[in-house]
Amino acid sequence: MKRWSESYEWLIGTRYLRSTHRRGFVSFVAGVSVIGLMLGVAVLIVVLSVMNGFERELRSRILSVTAHATLMGLESTLPDWQAARERALQVPGVRAAVPYVEAQAMLANGARVVGTAIRGIEPELERQAVGLADRLKSGRLEQLQAGSYRMIIGSALAQELGVAVGQSVVLMAPEGTVTPDGIVPRMRRFEIIGMFESGMYEFDRGLALVHIADAARIYRLGEGVTGLRLALDDPYRAPALVRELAVSLGGGFFISDWTRNHANFFRSIELTKSLMFVILLLIVGVAAFNIVATLVMIVKEKQQDIAILRTMGAAPANVLRTFAIQGVLIGLAGTAAGAGLGILLSRNIESIVHLLERVLNVQFLDARVYLMSDLPAYVEWRDVVQICAVAFVLCALATIYPAWRAARTAPAEALRHD
Repeated sequence: MKRWSESYEWLIGTRYLRSTHRRGFVSFVAGVSVIGLMLGVAVLIVVLSVMNGFERELRSRILSVTAHATLMGLESTLPDWQAARERALQVPGVRAAVPYVEAQAMLANGARVVGTAIRGIEPELERQAVGLADRLKSGRLEQLQAGSYRMIIGSALAQELGVAVGQSVVLMAPEGTVTPDGIVPRMRRFEIIGMFESGMYEFDRGLALVHIADAARIYRLGEGVTGLRLALDDPYRAPALVRELAVSLGGGFFISDWTRNHANFFRSIELTKSLMFVILLLIVGVAAFNIVATLVMIVKEKQQDIAILRTMGAAPANVLRTFAIQGVLIGLAGTAAGAGLGILLSRNIESIVHLLERVLNVQFLDARVYLMSDLPAYVEWRDVVQICAVAFVLCALATIYPAWRAARTAPAEALRHD
C-alpha cells in the first residue's frame, strides 16, 4: 500500500508551496501566513500563561498570610472558643485551629498616622496556621510575648510610618475610655521588633501582629477571641469544611474562607482570561484565514496545471486533497512554531520584563496597584493544547473553499486560451 507521503497529491501540494514561479511570490505569501499564525498563537499562549501565573502567584501569596478558613461569633467574640477549637481539630482535613483577635486601629509615629488592622496571635500556634513566619525580614514570632507590648508590622506599613526595628509606635484603639474630661481614646506604645514582607501590598501595608493577650487587653475582650483561623490539608475544600464545622457546632457562627474573602480577585482573573482568549483568538482567526488568500492565489496561478491533471485522470477529490494538503501544512507549521515560541517566551517572561524595565527605565508593575512587582507566567498544557487545536481547526476550515474551488476547475475552460 502506498504511503501518504509518496502519493502524488502530497508531492504536488508540497511542490506548489515551494514554487519559485513569479519570483516566488506565492511562497512568500505562504511564509507570511505561517508567520502571522505563529505570532497569533504565541501571543495567545503568552497572555494566558501570564494570567495563569498571576492567579497562581496571587493564590500562593494569599494563602501564606491568611487562614484557609475562619470561624467567628455573630457578636464581637466567639463563645466557648476552646470547645470549638477541640471540635475543629477532630474534623478530618483540619490541620490546625488557632485563636486570634483582629480589630482596626490607628498607628502613630510623630505626625504620621496610619490606619491598619491589628491581629493578635499566639506565636507557637500561628506557625501551624499560615506561613507568615517564613516571610519575616527581621524578628521572630516568638518575641511577641504577653505583656511585652511588642509588634511586627509589614514592610510597606513601616515605610509609611517611617519606623525601623527597635523604634516604637503608638496604637490608638477606636473605642474610647470615659473620663471626667470626656472620652479619651485608648492608646498604648508598642515596640517594633520585626517586619514581614508577604509580597502583597494589601497585607504589607495594612497588617500588624501583636500577642493575642495584648490585643485582648487593648480591646477589652477578656478571655474572648475574635474567632478561630483554620489551616486545612486541602485549601480548596475550605468552603465545605468550615460549613461542616459550623453545622456540627450547632450553628450560630459567621464563617468565611479564602475563596470568599478574595473572590473578586479570582473572578476578575477568570473573566479577563476568557475575554483575552476570545479577543486574541480573533487575531489567530485572521492569520488562519490568510491561508484562504494564499490558496486562492495558488489555485489561480495553477489553473493550467490543474486542467492537465484532470485530463490525465485525476478526480476532483484528488485535486481537492492536493490543495487541502497545502493549507494543512501551513496551519501545522504556523501552529507548531507559535506553540514553541509562546512556551519559550512564557518561561522567560520575567527576565524579558526586567530587561525592558532596565532599558526603558520604567516600572511596568506597581505593587500598590497589581499586588506584586513581578510578572509571573505558568504554562498550562491544557491551554496550549486548546489553543493549538482551535488554531489548527481554523486553518483546516480555511482550506475548504480554495480546495473546493480547485476541484471544480473545468479542464476545457482552463486550457481554452493555452
